[in-house]
Amino acid sequence: MICKTVRDGSECSFMTAQGCSYKGGSCRQIIEQCEECKRTVELSSGWYCTACPDPELKWKVGNCNLATHVSREVAETKAKINPLKASKRKG
Repeated sequence: MICKTVRDGSECSFMTAQGCSYKGGSCRQIIEQCEECKRTVELSSGWYCTACPDPELKWKVGNCNLATHVSREVAETKAKINPLKASKRKG
């Protein structure tokens, strides 16, 4: 449905016929960690996340999984190679 609270005029999954169904009745503004994210949008009442109604909860445990400005590092683990098997593969 179309939001009638904070994001007036945009599509919102929390909006119902009775109003905003998210706790507190509206979305929360972004926090400091969200400032460089591409999912933020400036509205008349402040800056909000387009993907999450409460950005603070996403950052509570660690990095936000929806953040576009945070790089996810994949730890490369070098597998131990048995030298005996490696020599057999070469020859």
